[in-house]
Amino acid sequence: MTVDAPVGLFIDGVRLDSVTPAAIPVIDPSFATEAYRLPDSSNEEIDRAVQSARRVFEKGSWAKAPPSERRRVLHKLGDLLSAEASELDRLDARDMGKPVGLRRSNAASAAAVLHFYAEAIDKTGGEVFASDAESLVLRQGVPVGVVGAITPWNFPTMNAVRKLAPALAAGNCVVLKPSELASRSAMRIALLALEAGLPPGVLNLVPGSGAKAGEALALHQDVDMLTFTGSTAVGKRLMQYAGRSNLKPVMLECGGKSPHVVFDDSGDIEAMATAIADGILTNQGQVCSAGTRLIVARSIEAELCGRIAARMRDVVIGDAGDPRTSFGPLSSARQFERVRTLVSEASQQGAKLVTGGQPLSSRHGGYFFEPTLFRQVSADADIARQEIFGPVLSVMAFDGEDEAVHLARSTIYGLMAYVWSTDLSRSLRVAKAIRSSVFVNARAPAGEGAGHAAAFEPMRQSGFGAEGGLAGLQSYQRRQTIWINH
Repeated sequence: MTVDAPVGLFIDGVRLDSVTPAAIPVIDPSFATEAYRLPDSSNEEIDRAVQSARRVFEKGSWAKAPPSERRRVLHKLGDLLSAEASELDRLDARDMGKPVGLRRSNAASAAAVLHFYAEAIDKTGGEVFASDAESLVLRQGVPVGVVGAITPWNFPTMNAVRKLAPALAAGNCVVLKPSELASRSAMRIALLALEAGLPPGVLNLVPGSGAKAGEALALHQDVDMLTFTGSTAVGKRLMQYAGRSNLKPVMLECGGKSPHVVFDDSGDIEAMATAIADGILTNQGQVCSAGTRLIVARSIEAELCGRIAARMRDVVIGDAGDPRTSFGPLSSARQFERVRTLVSEASQQGAKLVTGGQPLSSRHGGYFFEPTLFRQVSADADIARQEIFGPVLSVMAFDGEDEAVHLARSTIYGLMAYVWSTDLSRSLRVAKAIRSSVFVNARAPAGEGAGHAAAFEPMRQSGFGAEGGLAGLQSYQRRQTIWINH
């Protein structure tokens, strides 16, 4: 298969054409033109993929392989991804508009995730409990079995690897359904995994829509676990499917409306403005953890907004496949209309437009929308409460710490938060009050920090279950207790 070959099913180590006549048009968002048609896998094809994974899991060719063998295969897959990183980035750019020059969560980063989990395989252990003189009681982590993984479109290569790497490292078999907007890189990863030495059937791929292929996978009685990244509405639906089927556990990373809480002692305001603007500009704001609400001390609100607005205007808008582009299109016509509608309603709800707010499709041809900044946003306005998933920043001023915390917690979400202050005591108070994962940014991040060892677990309607680090690997294991009477 060449990198640009059409996407099909991948079952038992073989690429197959779908037998279903249904096909989904995939649109290149930079030009609003059809790139290819994606098969919409049938219930029978989903069942075939799950049966393949079940058969191989029970056989144990991967689950019972020694840690050194699993480590070797994942390292090899990481090397193959590194070698094809530029091509995978190009596929993602064509499918959903992530600029090829964007270094965050690109294919090279995904390869690093694979290398991390390859090394993590023999770094997790169980525990031995204190017991009486006539028994030995221990607990070990074992693979859950067949994992159904449903991934979103915003970082196609990285999101596939974030599910696959820990699930495979834990010894599971996986049936992957990538987003219907961006499936080509997942298809390529499946083929590279086979080349790396992953036994056929350990990883199966079923393309298609969420409403058809995703639902069939979630309802399947022989899937032992679901892992999903995407909207809260779909996450709730998957929990219902799990309950209607076999009570399979579900791990969810859903929506976010992450706040930047900025105090007036935050230090270098220019560096801070650049960091906040970059966060909302990255991938056109189509990032679940993007800081889309700026909750700022009233005394510095005007100056900070002015600097952020200037940074928003200083972008290179264009074809996502052009290395010079820093700001590409939104992923689809549907996403474009959602952003346009919410921005239009914001002014009617009293928000003050500072910059942007206009579609750029007529000028650029694709689903382009200007980076947009609103001040004087009410906490109950739609743009302050709903996940927009676009380049829109809502600004709310506060007069005291308690008010800042109240505003930060005024949504249904709990994915991520950012606190800006040089007062460490205050930063910790606010972080504990917000309760989600929190970055305390006394200055803009300059390095990689904990890298892939950091684990993040959402709360409230942003989901549950840890992703990242050793905790992320353990999320794909079941805790088995063994009690030996001797």
